[in-house]
Amino acid sequence: METLSTILCTIQLNNQKNNLISKSGFMKYEIGTKEKPMLLKTPPLSSEYTMHTDIKDGKEVLVCTVGKTVLLYDYRCLTDLHAMLKKHGDWMELGSADEQKPAKEETVEAWGRSEKNPVGGWYGLKKGLRGRFGMYIPPLMEALGLVELTHDAKGNKMRAK
Repeated sequence: METLSTILCTIQLNNQKNNLISKSGFMKYEIGTKEKPMLLKTPPLSSEYTMHTDIKDGKEVLVCTVGKTVLLYDYRCLTDLHAMLKKHGDWMELGSADEQKPAKEETVEAWGRSEKNPVGGWYGLKKGLRGRFGMYIPPLMEALGLVELTHDAKGNKMRAK
């Protein structure tokens, strides 16, 4: 059985040839800039938000803007979540929740804040606004062609392609 670090290393090596590796060593996707962010919709297709990449404190981040609220996520969540979903091998419920609320177990949201994930905790970087990982990261991954995502009113799920 391959470990998560072996999977990440393989992904990195396979993509070096295609120039998809960023300075931090993780896959580089065309996500958008502050001036021209990517427009996305939440999984139920009920709300729009934007996503772009930036550097904060020397670290690559995903900047998610929902109305006037700005959330920050660690850029490496894209490769880490994709690798976890590949290993999981089936649909996984998103389970989106605010930081102040507990995440439903065995969901993408719970994994995105678990001490057992590759960063040892939250992928959300802005204290007080670290939640909603399961709401805003999956549609980005779908737009990048990494996952399949359901678009029901509630209880949406995702799986790796």
